[in-house]
Amino acid sequence: MRVCVLGAGAIGGWMGVKLAQAGHAVSVLARGATLAAIRAEGLRLIEAGETAAVKVAASDKPGDLTADEFPDLLIVAVKSQGLRDAALAAKPLIGPNTIVLTAMNGVPWWFFQRSDRPLAGTALASIDPTGEIAASIPSANVIGCVVHAACSVDAPGLIRHKMGRRLIIGEPDGAAQSVAQGGISARLSALHTALTTAGFESEASADIQRDVWFKLWGNMTMNPVSAITGATTDLILDDPLTREFCSAVMREAKAIGEQIGIPIAQSPDERHAVTRKLGAMKTSMLQDVEAGRSIELDALVAAVVEIGAKVGVPTPYTSALFGLARLTGRVRGLY
Repeated sequence: MRVCVLGAGAIGGWMGVKLAQAGHAVSVLARGATLAAIRAEGLRLIEAGETAAVKVAASDKPGDLTADEFPDLLIVAVKSQGLRDAALAAKPLIGPNTIVLTAMNGVPWWFFQRSDRPLAGTALASIDPTGEIAASIPSANVIGCVVHAACSVDAPGLIRHKMGRRLIIGEPDGAAQSVAQGGISARLSALHTALTTAGFESEASADIQRDVWFKLWGNMTMNPVSAITGATTDLILDDPLTREFCSAVMREAKAIGEQIGIPIAQSPDERHAVTRKLGAMKTSMLQDVEAGRSIELDALVAAVVEIGAKVGVPTPYTSALFGLARLTGRVRGLY
């Protein structure tokens, strides 16, 4: 495949290196120090104690990366607060058959694309207030991706893979796919095969919205609470009051899930037990706060509050969490 990575940070860089190592022609849309580092040293990955570097085409101009033809796969791996600018940059890179793989956290702009669920066709103001994202990235090109992996950026163009390789991918309009194929389209199946061959634990899902919501259910509390307090996840869960606050937020999100056709069978305590096994983990949002980077609250928390209002589920705890995290971000100049 011809693969272009938009957002060569932790996840995008990791995926770019692995796909290049598997023989795909990878290019990267980058700028500043990241662009300079990739041009000078290649896109680099530290994995299992080994450092690998791959030579990839890199530019800050989309036109340079489509001189011959459009990419087969465009990986969009940016924080949600940078998605509008990323979408505008991506527009010239998307041909009629380009798959746009959104490897991002939180509620995506295409979340209500399924026609067989409540709120079908709803656009979220917290995610795409101007409509520019939806206008720039045609919905027919999108395949959603839920990432279960931990990576970090050690330096511009240098990615460290820490744990996890699971990529869940699915068609946003899953219900429209062939019943005979179990909701798995031909292009989804082909992409699943390519990712698996590249060393990812790829899973083709017939209901990517369910996978998005379930991951969100866990990290919509740990991320902002850690950003507010500076605490690792073990400290958050070992404090009974903070743990119960997180559970209250999760119960609200669980009630919202039931109203939008995505019930969650697990209890908050069961999810906490899974998270607690990870030990003293710094969430990605806490890492962003410590590094002085902007925080992605809208896709993780504000969207849940907005959806709750649309389906009539009160969200006092989630709203309080959003308000406190938003204020923390504003005071630090990160939101």
